[in-house]
Amino acid sequence: MIDDLATVDRTTAEPIEAVHRRLRGFLDRHRPPTPCLVVDLPAVGAGYRRLRELFPAADLYYAVKANPAHEVLRLLAGLGASFDVASPVEVELCLRAGAHPDRLSYGNTVKKRSDVARAHALGVRLFTVDSEPDLVNVAAAAPGADVLCRIFAEPPASSTPFGRKFGCDPELAGPLLRRAARLGLRPRGLSFHVGTQQLDPGAWEHGIATAARLAAELAASGIPLTALDLGGGFPAGYRDGAPPLAEYAAAIEASLDRHFGAARPALAIEPGRSVVADAGILRSEVVLVSRKAYHHAHRWVYLDVGRHNGLTETEDEFIAYDLLTAHDGGPTGPVVLAGPTCDGDDVLYERTTYHLPVDLAPGDHVDVLAAGAYTASCATVGFNGFAPLPTHHIGADGEPVDGCGHGG
Repeated sequence: MIDDLATVDRTTAEPIEAVHRRLRGFLDRHRPPTPCLVVDLPAVGAGYRRLRELFPAADLYYAVKANPAHEVLRLLAGLGASFDVASPVEVELCLRAGAHPDRLSYGNTVKKRSDVARAHALGVRLFTVDSEPDLVNVAAAAPGADVLCRIFAEPPASSTPFGRKFGCDPELAGPLLRRAARLGLRPRGLSFHVGTQQLDPGAWEHGIATAARLAAELAASGIPLTALDLGGGFPAGYRDGAPPLAEYAAAIEASLDRHFGAARPALAIEPGRSVVADAGILRSEVVLVSRKAYHHAHRWVYLDVGRHNGLTETEDEFIAYDLLTAHDGGPTGPVVLAGPTCDGDDVLYERTTYHLPVDLAPGDHVDVLAAGAYTASCATVGFNGFAPLPTHHIGADGEPVDGCGHGG
């Protein structure tokens, strides 16, 4: 447990190289079984504070799904964060970590009435809807709650667009929010999401413009909207880099000025990846190195971590992680990277070009950088007998805050 937030929080951000040294130092000293994830809690705090500085007028609802570890949630709750939750279990995780229920927003628009009732019983009072059936469920199970209506944003393609699963056509938002008022709910505003790992700082423009138009129309009909949730999508760097977060803040600020002017509503954002990704390193071990034919130039490198036990975001190869090995600096050659399971889809990178040291051999470690988001939280319970990804948390001294040798 974390007994003193001062042991894991810092007032200034460190260079990412210093974070990597601390993480790899812990791994080299304690040598926990692989695969495992190590999360640097000072870096989590720095990631949150950076967004706090860039968006001083916005409520920051950390997307719990990115990394729901108790240590992470407790740290962020202590720093004053709010939380975006998608299930009653996530509500309970946040409450156990010290969050107050009025800091929770139930952003998932696909939810059972019983789940709404459970969240409401736990104190949640803010729900997002995007359809009449969902609205009716919220009205029945969470009477008097505040509601946001999620609309399609239609941004440029992100690394993982949400498609049409979430949100409604903007023209449905007005009728839904008017119905919400008739059902005894409190229509607060609108939300949208531009897709995770969004690499275009201007991607929020269309959603903000649409929200401003709808807000004006609803105000004219007697329903003033007081809130706008800009969603998440703020990226991590990974191997191929991303624009600085300051560019996102500047583009969003300019768009809000352009479309809302002095009538700007209260703002919220839902960062997840940009808070925790850089704070984690996933250490794996090489299981086998082989060639499929004499004439093949590339080797197949099989790791003890794959798509089912931590690297789910390599699906379609849309996230290209940076990798480090003990042999870096020597001769390299092209490789295909694959996971350990007996599943033909458990291939990490075949189209994306990776060159790894020619000396790489079974038993060597391969460290996956910026792995603090969507790794342990997306690992299977035990597909093919491979256990969920153990997690360790370290403080500013590079030592564990949750006890070395067990998952956090």
